[in-house]
Amino acid sequence: MHCEYTPKGVCPSKLEFDLNGDVVTNIKFTDGCDGNLKALSAVVNGMTVSQIEQYFSNITCGSNTTSCSMQLAHAVREKYNELNA
Repeated sequence: MHCEYTPKGVCPSKLEFDLNGDVVTNIKFTDGCDGNLKALSAVVNGMTVSQIEQYFSNITCGSNTTSCSMQLAHAVREKYNELNA
């Protein structure tokens, strides 16, 4: 299922991904650090929701309390929980 999420506290204005069961694919960030976000998207493509949370849920960016990768972890968990409620 195609999902959209509005990240909070980071540069990207939108995050899109497909959720197939608990597997995340086709990740796309709108705005933000293009190269870094393409790399993050490539690395997590095919990971499960739990794997993304394990690796990325506690990463911050500079003095922020969140990061693009942390927002991705929040997004995939939130959408997974909504679809499996």
